[in-house]
Amino acid sequence: MKNLPQYIDWFRHSSSYINAHRKKVFVVLLPGEAIAHENFNNIVHDITLLQSLGVKLVLVHGARPQINAALEAAGIESTYHKGLRITDAISLQIIKQIVGALSIDIEALFSMGLANSPMHGADIKLARGNFITARPLGVLDGIDHALTGVVRKINAKAIMQHLNHNNIVLVSNLGLSTTGEVFNLSPEEVATETAIALNAEKLILFIPQTGIMDSAGEMVSALSPASAQDVLATVESQPENKASGVAQALAAAVKACRHHVHRSHLISFEHNGALIEELFTRDGCGTLVSKDTFEQLRRASIDDVGGILELITPLEEAGVLVHRSRELLEAEIDFFFVIERESMIIACAALYPLDATCGEIACIAIHRDYQANGRGEHLLSALEDQARRIGLSHVIVLTTQTTHWFMEKGFQPIAVSELPEKKQKMYNYQRNSKALKKALR
Repeated sequence: MKNLPQYIDWFRHSSSYINAHRKKVFVVLLPGEAIAHENFNNIVHDITLLQSLGVKLVLVHGARPQINAALEAAGIESTYHKGLRITDAISLQIIKQIVGALSIDIEALFSMGLANSPMHGADIKLARGNFITARPLGVLDGIDHALTGVVRKINAKAIMQHLNHNNIVLVSNLGLSTTGEVFNLSPEEVATETAIALNAEKLILFIPQTGIMDSAGEMVSALSPASAQDVLATVESQPENKASGVAQALAAAVKACRHHVHRSHLISFEHNGALIEELFTRDGCGTLVSKDTFEQLRRASIDDVGGILELITPLEEAGVLVHRSRELLEAEIDFFFVIERESMIIACAALYPLDATCGEIACIAIHRDYQANGRGEHLLSALEDQARRIGLSHVIVLTTQTTHWFMEKGFQPIAVSELPEKKQKMYNYQRNSKALKKALR
């Protein structure tokens, strides 16, 4: 096998995610575009893997492109209002046929079990039922939406009974009313309301692109609900995002997170393995919407010593940083700040008070995979704020390779003789570090 050591390393590190996901409820939106894509079989395999690892799964499927094609073939023109299909009685009969057929096709895919295939021995059981109670959307802006509906209630108790029996629950975009009517619903709404009702750990939404793009066309890896709401305005302004379901998916992610769903993930249904990469690697491959602080800058604790050592050891070996033993680091841990990302220390720095007015900023280290997006400036700003809080009027730094970076941050070169007396006595002339100083205002 090619890259076997990397595979083994990833597999070992995936254990923390496996433990975190086990027995949690995930709601997964499978839009009709995903079901029609050639990668859908791989998505089925990845969902099967999640179920085998103890994840409780609810799958919500849509049928937007399949319904469009069937209505067009029948000579029926689709009418929309604010992105919602207006469903008349004739259209609903065709929609029921399409949605029912898709549900059966999905069941068939999860029933596969050929030898030498990812499904072998899985013995997946899918459960379907009248879990969604709906009501008519009614008249909006003077337009009667007829048999287009909205979710009224989710039978969370019945769904959980199936999940607790190790079944995958499959839900479509059709809802039933207490009067026996059938309503055509938005699959994004069904997925969102189901995740909220179940207090799900995650809402996972498959979209046709790799995450959410900002105004510059760059993929955004993590958003808070507030920032996602701001991005949503830009996404909704582009008609193609509504046609593809990207805008609806992002709106669903925002609503879910604001109603206590822990995390919402938007990932590409075209990317083979996107579900596994998103859930079992630190950086994922899509866009995460969460109230959680994805990265946290905080004071270090004794539990961080191992992570800091792992971070600074390569720099010590390269001569960039002065060597610190574990014992010394444990003794000095109260001087350190760290940036933590998904339980991993990716950056650290320390502020050592030297006398009543001066402190030394030292041991700035950032993991090689995260040396962008201003983390160094973030750490430096935190250390300077800390220096002000404890009454220091200026800070110094000794560096062999980052002189210009510190000068860009307002530090000025000084002679060794201008260092505080304590630091002059400890100065290592063999390293010949450059000394810089910055006044704090």
